[in-house]
Amino acid sequence: MIGLIVIACLLGVFFWYLPVFEQNARMRQQILTLENQVKIEEQKQKMLETAIRNLREDPKTVERLARERLGYAKPGETVIYFEPPKTVLQ
Repeated sequence: MIGLIVIACLLGVFFWYLPVFEQNARMRQQILTLENQVKIEEQKQKMLETAIRNLREDPKTVERLARERLGYAKPGETVIYFEPPKTVLQ
């Protein structure tokens, strides 16, 4: 009889704490997801910091960007623009 009471108490405690266990598992998964997002954002930050440093310190980078985005050229150079091929709809 005492054994059944102990088993019933243990089952009661187990089912009482079951939602807490499930919440703990959800929170652990959420922590993993957020840690992955933090890693991705840190990688983006490093790339942006490198780009900023290059723009501040490397004149070749500034020249390349001016040529690509603004179409600048040195005196005597000819700039040729290529258009993407037109697609034919059928």
